[in-house]
Amino acid sequence: MNWYEKLNQYFPIEEMKSKEHMETLLQEKGDIYHKDEGPNHVLMYAELEHFIFIDYLFVSADARGQGLGHKLIEKLKQKGKPIILEVEPVDYKDSDTAKRLKFYKREGFEHAQSIGYRRKSLATNVINRMEILYWSPTNETEELIFEAMKKTYETIHTFKDREFYGQSYSDVDEVLSFNKENDNQDILRDI
Repeated sequence: MNWYEKLNQYFPIEEMKSKEHMETLLQEKGDIYHKDEGPNHVLMYAELEHFIFIDYLFVSADARGQGLGHKLIEKLKQKGKPIILEVEPVDYKDSDTAKRLKFYKREGFEHAQSIGYRRKSLATNVINRMEILYWSPTNETEELIFEAMKKTYETIHTFKDREFYGQSYSDVDEVLSFNKENDNQDILRDI
């Protein structure tokens, strides 16, 4: 199974970029968009000047619980930049969502409770709510994480979207919101 098939089988369709989109990012934005692949993992990430965005992290079922995910995260942490990623809210019908959150909590990630993220999938036309997790070596504020997430959306997620999907994703200001007074529950609190 190639790297894209592994990701496509693991991640929901509404979260997946097309293979052409990711291959073009690797070719045309290869200075910032990277693939780290091994027999039991696929890690797709963007490294920008001030932060890292994990686009996809897949560890095969056979290798889970053996420290591979930890090693991959540690490798990114060694770069000394905040790390940001999107996760689905806990779905009690899908036990993998809770397992993913437990993993990221163990790795020291925090929930950016002030950031709202709702994006319409061009594959399904369904609006998906995602949560933002981050790890920071320097205690970055959620405002800075928000700005980094906006840059990610504009640089990676919507890159040539009309060319790949026949339509454009919503404008960043319609997808991401910031509410300093946000009373969203910390999704990692009870994990």
